[in-house]
Amino acid sequence: MAPSRWISVVPLVLCLLLCGCAEQRDGDTVARELAAAEAKRLDDDLTRDRVRDAEWLAATHVPEAVEGAKSTIRREPLAWSGRTGINEQAVIDVRIVVTVAEDYGATFGDLGNSAGHATRCYRYRLELQRHTPYQEMNCPSVATPPVPSAGPIPTLPPDARDRLSVALRTATPRTLADAVRAAFPAKHITVDTVTHKGVLVAAVGVPAERECLLLIRKPSGAVESPGYDPTWLQPGETGCRTGLYVSPPR
Repeated sequence: MAPSRWISVVPLVLCLLLCGCAEQRDGDTVARELAAAEAKRLDDDLTRDRVRDAEWLAATHVPEAVEGAKSTIRREPLAWSGRTGINEQAVIDVRIVVTVAEDYGATFGDLGNSAGHATRCYRYRLELQRHTPYQEMNCPSVATPPVPSAGPIPTLPPDARDRLSVALRTATPRTLADAVRAAFPAKHITVDTVTHKGVLVAAVGVPAERECLLLIRKPSGAVESPGYDPTWLQPGETGCRTGLYVSPPR
């Protein structure tokens, strides 16, 4: 065959190869796949290492809308109940809505996809320090889903160190416990005090958040922070107690 004939045939062969291998994907299928991937991403992000109300989790982790040039992904909380306390379970229902434009993700040799849409719903069951599988569910007919709100997380006050320092400086071994509790009246704050070898020891904290302030007052009157290993605040360890100073783990 003459060279000129080869030149004219090559484009035809390439065209046939490309057209024979390329296939336009159904846009609804692409959207469903994106929704499933988004459901997995949400599952990975949900908090399971703290005690949290389901509404807090729904408000903090679920609502999200990502709009790209050729796709839109929207997450909506539909319902929630319970919390991730010990022997408790938080349940959250989520709707994921995905829209893709024509030729979303098209590459060389791929005709891309048609425009598509998908709505998929999932139920997440969350337990403290445990990963339970989420499940797809039938989407309820909820035109306007409720809006969850995230309440404040319990914590020590910003001036906790100053409060505890003052309580230690003015207390005696007999009045120590009452003085520290008076400085921290909030119910979510734990207080533990002891006098050990002439040293006044006080630990105040929020165990659920593994937050703890430990201070001591030496016989000289000096107030100090002896420090401790943060891992001792983990569940099953010493916790926010005077034992962090008096009898620390070895």
